[in-house]
Amino acid sequence: MVTIATPGPEGSHAWQAARQYAPQARLLALPDNAAVFAALAQGTADHALIPAYNTREGRKRDFCHLLAENPDHYWIDNIVVPIHLSLGAFNGETPLNTLIGRPPLLRQCEEYIANHFPTADLLAVHDLEAAVARIRAEGRSDCGVIEAEPALLAGGLVLREREITPYNRTRFALLGKKLPPISGYDATAAITTPLKDRVGLLHDMLGEFARRGINLLDMDSETDPRSQELRFYIEMEGHIEDPGIQEALHQIADEVIRETGSIRVLGSYPRVDMRTKRIKRCGFIGSGEMSQWFARRLEGEGYQVLLTGRNSELRPEEMIPQVELVAVCVPISATAATVRKYGPLLSEKQALILLAGEAEESVAAALEATAPGVEVMLVHNLWGPKAATMKNKNVSLVRTQRSGVLCREFEAFLYKHGATISLDSGPRHNLLMGVGQKLPSATAIALAMTLRQHTLPSGEIERHSTLTSAYSMLAMARVHFQNPRTYAEILACPGQGRRIPRDFAANLQTVLELAEGGNIGALCELVEQNRAFLGDNFLGPTMKLALEVDNLLGRARN
Repeated sequence: MVTIATPGPEGSHAWQAARQYAPQARLLALPDNAAVFAALAQGTADHALIPAYNTREGRKRDFCHLLAENPDHYWIDNIVVPIHLSLGAFNGETPLNTLIGRPPLLRQCEEYIANHFPTADLLAVHDLEAAVARIRAEGRSDCGVIEAEPALLAGGLVLREREITPYNRTRFALLGKKLPPISGYDATAAITTPLKDRVGLLHDMLGEFARRGINLLDMDSETDPRSQELRFYIEMEGHIEDPGIQEALHQIADEVIRETGSIRVLGSYPRVDMRTKRIKRCGFIGSGEMSQWFARRLEGEGYQVLLTGRNSELRPEEMIPQVELVAVCVPISATAATVRKYGPLLSEKQALILLAGEAEESVAAALEATAPGVEVMLVHNLWGPKAATMKNKNVSLVRTQRSGVLCREFEAFLYKHGATISLDSGPRHNLLMGVGQKLPSATAIALAMTLRQHTLPSGEIERHSTLTSAYSMLAMARVHFQNPRTYAEILACPGQGRRIPRDFAANLQTVLELAEGGNIGALCELVEQNRAFLGDNFLGPTMKLALEVDNLLGRARN
C-alpha cells in the first residue's frame, strides 16, 4: 500500500487533501513539513502532500527551501482544495483570550482575528494535537483553536464559528521520486542557488523566457538567510522535457547567471489554475485553419475543444449542448447565416463568440438569433493561421450588452497570450476595417490590374521603386500569393467599411485632377491639411517605424 506523509493533525486540510487525492493510500500525519521530508528521506513514506501556495498567503517558501535541499524528490502533481477554517473551544460560553493555531492558519485568519479578537494573544504551534492536549490538561478554557472542522471535532472541541476565512484555497504539492511524463498541460518549478546580484540580472533572465514564448506563472525573489545573497523562484508553463524550457534554463544558468548548476528544477507536473474557470469546453463551428489555430492554444490552456465542420463526424447540433462557449469561425459571407441557423440552439449561460471580420450584420444576427441569457461578443483577430503567436498582434473586440463572464474569460485568454486589444462598436469596427483591410486589398488588386493593363513586368517595377514605394509591392504580393477568397470576402463584406474605398476613390480623383492641372500649391495645401489632422504624435513614431522598415528592406535587397 502506498504511504503519503502530510502535515497533521488527522482531519487537517492537508490530511483531507491527501485522502481526496488517494483514497486508498495509508496516510501518515506528522507535526510539520520538516518531519514530512524526514519521512521521505528515511523511506517511511512513498509520497508527501504539502501546501505549496495559498490564496491569502501566497507561495509557501519553507516548502520550496526544503524541496530544494532534497534532490532525490520532485514536485510531481497538485491538488487544489478550498480551505474551510473554523473556530473551536473547550466549551461554548467562556470568553476567548488566546487563539491557538498552526502559523500558516493564523496568517490566513489575520483579518478575522483583527475584527473579532483584536486583543487576544496568539499562540502559534507546530504540533497542534500536543498543544491542545497540554492546554486541556492545564484547564485553560479561555483558549480558542483555529483549524479545519473535522480536526476540531476529532480533538473533542466545541465549534464556536464556522467558515471564518471565506474564499480561501490552497494548492497542495505531491512529491515523489520520478517526474511524470508530458501531459500537454504542464508547469515546471525551479529555484536558483544564492546569487550575487548585478545590474540587469532579472531583465536578462526574463528575456530568455520571453524570446522563447514561455509564460511565467510565478516569479519571486528573496534574500537567502544564510548567505544573504539573492535567490529566485520561478514557475513556468510547460514541461521540463520541452526543448524551449531546457534551452531557457540552460542559457540562464550558463550565460546569464554564468554558473553551471545554479538552477535546481523542483519538478514538473500537470498545471492547475488557482483562479476558477467557468469555461471547461469550447466548441467551434468551422474546422478550417483558423479554428484549428485557436483550438491548439485553447487546449494549451487546459480547455477541451470540439471542432465541427462540413465534413466532421461531430455535428454542430450535437456539439453545442456539450460546451460552455461556442465560437463561429467561418467565411465572412457565411457568418450571419451560420449564426441564424445555430444561434437558437444555444441555451442560457452559454456564450457565442463570433470570430469574424464584419461586425454590424454578424452581431445583429447573433443578438436576434440567441436567447436573452446567451452571452455574445465579436472577436476579429488581425492575423492568419501562419502566425506563430498572437503576441503584439492586433485584435478588435466588439462587446455587446450581453457580453458577460464567459466572454471576459475568452478575452483574458487573448490578453494572456499578448494580443493588443482594441474595443470597438460594430459600426466603428467596420469603418476602421475599411481602412485597415478593404482599402489595402482594393488598392493591391487595382495596382496589379494596372501593371497587367500596361504589360509592365513586376521585376522591372521593383528595380524602379524606392524603398517607400516598395510597400505597395509588398501588399500586392501578399494579396495575390495567398488565398484569393480571403481578400474577396474582405472586400465584399457589408457595413460602414464600404465607405472608405469609395471615399478614397473620390479623393484620389481630386488629387489626380490637381496633379494633371499642375496645381502644386493646392497639392501642398492638401498635404499640410492632412499633416495637421494626423498630428506629429502619430507621424513621428510612424516615420521612425517606416525608416526601420526601410533599413530592413535595404538589407533584404543586399
